[in-house]
Amino acid sequence: MEDARPSPDHGHAHAHGEDCDGSWVEREALARAAGTPLPKRGGKRPEIDLPGEDEVRAAVRTLIRWTGDDPEREGLVDTPDRVMRSYREMYAGYDVDPREYLERTFEEVGGYDELIVLKDIRFVSVCEHHMLPVIGKAHVAYLPTDRVVGISKLARVVRGYARRLQIQEKMTAEIARAIQEVLKPQGVGVVIEAEHSCMTLRGVNAPGTSLITSHLVGMIRDDARTREEFLRLVRG
Repeated sequence: MEDARPSPDHGHAHAHGEDCDGSWVEREALARAAGTPLPKRGGKRPEIDLPGEDEVRAAVRTLIRWTGDDPEREGLVDTPDRVMRSYREMYAGYDVDPREYLERTFEEVGGYDELIVLKDIRFVSVCEHHMLPVIGKAHVAYLPTDRVVGISKLARVVRGYARRLQIQEKMTAEIARAIQEVLKPQGVGVVIEAEHSCMTLRGVNAPGTSLITSHLVGMIRDDARTREEFLRLVRG
C-alpha cells in the first residue's frame, strides 16, 4: 500500500443464486464463518463482467506454473478450488453495503451524550497494490445525538470495508463517512493500525512496522477536549 489509488470495484453481470460466484447460501455460510456482514439476497455488485469458475481455476493454475511448479501434482491439484473458496471469503465485502448495518438504531439512551468508543476491532484486508494481507485493528468512536447503534454493527462495518481490495487510508475514511452519513452524530473518529505484508514480506522487508491512519469528523475533529478524550481512550 505504497500509493493511494482508488480501489477497483468488483462487479457482477450474472444473476445471484447458483452462479459463478457461488450460491447465496454458500456465500452466507462463508460470511458467518469469517465474521463479515451477510450478503444481501438478490443483491448485485456493480455491473462488470466477472469470469466464471473455470476461468478462475485456469488463472490459478497459470500462476502455479509461473512459480515453476506443476499444478497437476498431488499437493496442488485441488489448489485452484481452495483459492477460489478463500477468495470468496476474503472479498465478501463486495457483496454487502456496510451502511445498511447502521440503519437499525435505538433512541432509548437515557440522555447519554458522551463518546462511544469500540476498540481493537480485529480485521484482515488485502492490499490492492500487491494483493497481500493487511492485518490490523480499528478503533471506532462517535458522539451520539439522539440515537445509538448496536456495537456489533460497528465491527460489521469495519469488516465489510476491510474484506475488499483496499488501501488503509481509503478504508479509514470510508468507515468514518458511513457512520457520519447514516447515524448523523455530532462527531466520528476512526483510527486504524495495521501491518502490511507488502512491506514485511517483500520490498523493503521491514517486519514489525505498522501504519496508523485516522479520520476525524465533526466535534471529534474540531473540539480540542473531545479530540483529546478520543485519542486518550484509544491509546489507553
